[in-house]
Amino acid sequence: MGMRRIRTKMVWLLGLPFLWFAQPTTGLLAIGAALAAMGLLIRGWAAGTIRKDEDLTTSGPYAYTRNPLYIGSLFVGLGVTLAGGHWIWPTLFFAFYGPVYARTMSGEIELLTELFGQRFLHYAKNVPAFVPRLTKYRPEQPDLDGGFRVGQYMRNNEWEALLGAGAAFAFLATKPMWLG
Repeated sequence: MGMRRIRTKMVWLLGLPFLWFAQPTTGLLAIGAALAAMGLLIRGWAAGTIRKDEDLTTSGPYAYTRNPLYIGSLFVGLGVTLAGGHWIWPTLFFAFYGPVYARTMSGEIELLTELFGQRFLHYAKNVPAFVPRLTKYRPEQPDLDGGFRVGQYMRNNEWEALLGAGAAFAFLATKPMWLG
């Protein structure tokens, strides 16, 4: 089973108990929503820039970090779990996020090295895997069509992350009302 399928199944496995037992507060909903919004912006920018299986993307957020989608996921996940109102949710999120995404990034290094060879290795040497660099990476060979495109965002199905986070926050925000 691929890491993407494992990540998806784990989100549902942990998501249902989270939604059932969450005890959101107005303050934590606001903090969580701000973090999730920042994560969705990062993910959206990355998804609208990356041309998966077409070229090594080194522009946009990929000029600062090799894994902006995963940084965005970190902020979205942290935001949603903080909004859940109990310390156990962010703790479980980090326990899930760390090992799963470390393994995912390791697999991507192998794949990208195989696909793009020295070009990827040079990029990886100059652009950190996770914590963004402060200055923009300027490769000798830029990617084919750098820049954000709404069509690319849609092709990469990033609207699903927006929809999922929106549904989670709508549920959490209204949960106190339907509990009576």
